[in-house]
Amino acid sequence: MAGLDFSLFLFPDPPSSNDIENAETASTSTFVTALVFNLIVFAVEIGAFTLVRPYFPAIYQPRTYIPSEERRAKPLASHILGWPWAIFKADYHAIKEANGLDAYLFVRFLRMMVRVLLPIWLLSWAILLPITSVNTSVADHSGLDRFIFGNVANNKTTRYAAHLILAWFFTFWLWWNIKREMKHFITARQRWLIDPQNANSAQAHTVLISGVPQRYLTEAALMKLFSDLPGGVRKVWLNRNLNEMPDLYDRRLKACDKLESAETALLHTARKLYNKELKAEMKAAKKSGKNVPVADEATSDGRPLTAPSVVDTERGEIALAEKLVPHKKRPTHRLPPFSFLPFSLPLMGKKVDSIDWAREEIEATNEALKESRRALSKDVASGSNLPQVETKHPGSLKAAHTSQTYPPLNSAFVLFNRQIAAHLAAQALTHHEPYRMARKYTNLAPDDVIWANLNLNPYEARVRSAIGWGITLGLIILWAFPVAFVGVISNIPALCTTYSWLAWICDLPDVIVGIISGILPPVLLAVLMMLLPIVLRLLARFEGAPQKTGVELSLMTRFFLFQVLHSFLIVTLSSGLIAALPGLLNDPGSIPTLLAQNLPKASNFFLTYIILQGLSGTASGFLQVVPLILYYVKLFILGSTPRSIYKIKYTGRTVAWGTLWPTTTLLVVITLAYSIIAPIMNGLACATFFLFYFLWKYLFLWQLDQPRSSDTGGLFFPKAIQHVFVGMYIQQICLAALFFLARTDTDSAAAIPEGVLMIILIVITAFFHTVINNSYGPLIHALPVTLADKAGGNLPDENRIVAERELEEQELLEDGKGHIEKTPASPTAAATAGRQSTSSDTPSHLKTGKAEPDNERNVQREQPSSPPAASPQNTPTTPPTPPTSPNTPPTANTTPQTAVASDNPDIPSIKAIDEEEGHKEFYHPASVEPQRMVWIPKDQLGLGEAEASAIRERGIAVSTANAEMDAKGHVHISGPPPDGRI
Repeated sequence: MAGLDFSLFLFPDPPSSNDIENAETASTSTFVTALVFNLIVFAVEIGAFTLVRPYFPAIYQPRTYIPSEERRAKPLASHILGWPWAIFKADYHAIKEANGLDAYLFVRFLRMMVRVLLPIWLLSWAILLPITSVNTSVADHSGLDRFIFGNVANNKTTRYAAHLILAWFFTFWLWWNIKREMKHFITARQRWLIDPQNANSAQAHTVLISGVPQRYLTEAALMKLFSDLPGGVRKVWLNRNLNEMPDLYDRRLKACDKLESAETALLHTARKLYNKELKAEMKAAKKSGKNVPVADEATSDGRPLTAPSVVDTERGEIALAEKLVPHKKRPTHRLPPFSFLPFSLPLMGKKVDSIDWAREEIEATNEALKESRRALSKDVASGSNLPQVETKHPGSLKAAHTSQTYPPLNSAFVLFNRQIAAHLAAQALTHHEPYRMARKYTNLAPDDVIWANLNLNPYEARVRSAIGWGITLGLIILWAFPVAFVGVISNIPALCTTYSWLAWICDLPDVIVGIISGILPPVLLAVLMMLLPIVLRLLARFEGAPQKTGVELSLMTRFFLFQVLHSFLIVTLSSGLIAALPGLLNDPGSIPTLLAQNLPKASNFFLTYIILQGLSGTASGFLQVVPLILYYVKLFILGSTPRSIYKIKYTGRTVAWGTLWPTTTLLVVITLAYSIIAPIMNGLACATFFLFYFLWKYLFLWQLDQPRSSDTGGLFFPKAIQHVFVGMYIQQICLAALFFLARTDTDSAAAIPEGVLMIILIVITAFFHTVINNSYGPLIHALPVTLADKAGGNLPDENRIVAERELEEQELLEDGKGHIEKTPASPTAAATAGRQSTSSDTPSHLKTGKAEPDNERNVQREQPSSPPAASPQNTPTTPPTPPTSPNTPPTANTTPQTAVASDNPDIPSIKAIDEEEGHKEFYHPASVEPQRMVWIPKDQLGLGEAEASAIRERGIAVSTANAEMDAKGHVHISGPPPDGRI
């Protein structure tokens, strides 16, 4: 295959001038078809959104009732047609409080592009459109091609001066906006860093240090190393090889999920059988004239329907579940046939009772975790007192204390008393050997940490990085083939003129041809680009990124590289060269002229792409068809347990910054590249970015809810500015090439001065780019010392707070004021609450009992018995734990990880890690988090409470608070999960 001459296959006959003219006319038809089609789609979807919006607030304005009172948005508009004005009037600065700095800066970037493109649009249309179309023409140029750079005739080359002047003006205009926005970004980020909500959290005071050498792999050594920094060190967490503990933790979570699902299924089956039996009794009673209670009646004294006075007691002391549900109808499942499989297979593996299996699994993992945590506590206690390791290999990246059950890895979290100390530590040159303690990360949220990537030594990380980028470059090369095919399809008219065997396509109706070449290619391109992020995210994790946000930042760079190369450059070449390549093969001497005339024709594809994104893309963003359908499909299929219902109804949707930013900045690159070559692009792009700004302001103020743990403080914004420079460079290089290739009537160079001036502009742009990076680059990550006095004081002392509370309670008891109901506020619970990955606050109507604003709301509105889980967007890292529900006995919140006396006589009292006082944010969840409370609903048969009691007897935390199953077997919730964890 490699030896075949594909040019003979692709271009058997040179096209005639008449064929080219027909192709150009068809390309205009393609643009018109795409414009009309997308306008129709836009009108239909916006109309549908206007009509259905008031009836589905759970989809279109969930932020009006889900977040806490201070973070709730006002209803969008009372009048059905009032929503556009309400969005227009809304202050986009409110996005900072609603969804964080990342969301705010994304919307501001869109706003910046509208401001940049508005004068570019007006000037280019007023100047360049007449320049390229009035009293000048080039053979084979008609329709939209009359308004491109290549339509300037050979005897009108002096008109290129207009292109040159506007290129310089637009470049300076972009520079001014970039400098203005970078200055605003630095100010906004520094305010975010010193904001009390951030500055007083543990994550703002913590640094993750990787590549810690053997000499410093003890808590004491690291505390001494950083003790000279302002305020000193509060705590050090050495990341340890936890061996089996993460697997035990994951097994317990899966078992809790399985138990909740199985218990709810058991309750549903019991209710169904009870209703069936009751219906038969009612039918029999109707014949005999007797009265029986209806299905949803309760006893007069409030007892369950299955109380002894209601149900026959002749069967003796039999569990209520056995009375109501036959053993063969109990929920069952199959275990994986092989231990290494993470899932089961149909008709294979042992079949077990789901409830019995889940209880035994939770009980076993609880006990195993308790023992493992005791061993870990001994290692931590001994390691805290160890001095610096004196060894012949102090720079080794392996721990010297191999006798420990859970030896330390070569990374650690260091918590400082002052925020400025954390930033100074991150910027300091810490070690005198290469790669030792070189990579340091600040502002880490516990939920953002990728724990599996903390065990990589620096050498392994660099090898993985090289492998990851090698695979990325390989994908770039291989991905060129399908993307080039999409580009070829976009120029169907030219293909018809060059291939006789494809001529039948052009014989189809113009509308069909327009759809094939104008609508199908952008859709295919979008589908191709949807597959990439999955692979690229895996590559970023493979390279050892320690943060989920770090993965997104890496993905932004990789995906943008793919987008520019495949969605822009390769499509441009494959589309623009289709018409030029036959002529190049027959007359190689005409290469400069043909390239100059035909490359700008690729703009026809990108005009349709901009239209697709601006009209159909924006309208789809408003209508949200897929989330609307998935919401009710999930409720119907997955909404079986209280927890699953809560997740579906009361957790906000989020965005993936690693893919959203590149798809947006690609449009910037396309627009800038063609702003002079094909100025029609400017008006369409300006309208597109305005619609994007309108859409995303609405989404972030009324729909989306980004968790605080995913907020980088705007670190995506400076990367986006770098992407703008890429667009500027492509524009300037293309213009310089076109100027140098321009020819006069005598076939001599026509625009050498213009080309030279463009080269000069490229150099000046590179200089400006360097100045921007050098001036603002050092300010992007670190907190400057000049702002240290505004960054707040020291962290609150958790031990002191707990001691003071205990003293106050003791004084009250000594004064004879009776029993004090203590609210669990231990650091263990605090760390657990702070570690929650909920994306929104507890719905406010679940706090107040107000009716939920949805057309499908069967939730019983009661005052919840426990306060809602704290919002990660609105609280410090360690909020207090909600009090135990009154419906749950005190033992329900007591997990099997309770303190026990040590069996070792040399260590009289070793507490598990999760029982110690103080900060615990950066322990691995498997080492500190208690068992997640099993949440099952109450029911009128009393089976829910009976099952909860049976579960509690096994030492498993369980609650039936805030959830109830009705007489039809439907689960309703009236509050958040009892322990605040979802």
